[in-house]
Amino acid sequence: MVLSVIATAFILVLPVELPDKTLFASLVLATRFPPLPVFVGVGAAFGLQVAIAVTAGSLLSLLPEALVSGVVAVLFLVGAVLLWRSARSGPEDEELGETGQGSSFLRIAAVSFGVLFAAEWGDLSQLATAGLAARYDEPLSVFVGAWAALLVVSGLAVFLGTKLADRLPIALIRRVAAGLFLVFAAFAVAETVRALAS
Repeated sequence: MVLSVIATAFILVLPVELPDKTLFASLVLATRFPPLPVFVGVGAAFGLQVAIAVTAGSLLSLLPEALVSGVVAVLFLVGAVLLWRSARSGPEDEELGETGQGSSFLRIAAVSFGVLFAAEWGDLSQLATAGLAARYDEPLSVFVGAWAALLVVSGLAVFLGTKLADRLPIALIRRVAAGLFLVFAAFAVAETVRALAS
């Protein structure tokens, strides 16, 4: 494992997820159920989603270098635009539907897993994770960094609850995350140009 890649994945994914539906879905689940089984279910869902994104990014890295860096640049540019445009909107609300009133640890963890696993498809953190896995040849390091960031966000939501949601400067967090995505897109464009020139 490479610590710099773990740190890069963590730093890129964390601000993307702070104002995201993930935080608010975890928060709502934690208001309905005890926090520990919610956190276990959410953490397991994130682990599977990150593994899928890392696998997709690693498969992408098998393509020619110029094509990979071009795709990575597009992924990060799309993420930057989406984050910047969403900076003025409020927190995303997640419709949880009927979750049932079962009180067993496993049932609550399963409900939390299902809600978050469904909510994360096509999310910006998945794009970022796949892009990082394609850019670096360190899938395990990308996995650890991205999953750690997602666990921190869900832990904050589950264990700190509404106090956190009321104090997050969502517009600022989304703009900072958009800036990070733009920086990674610029690096990927430079790599594409270099690969095409050689």
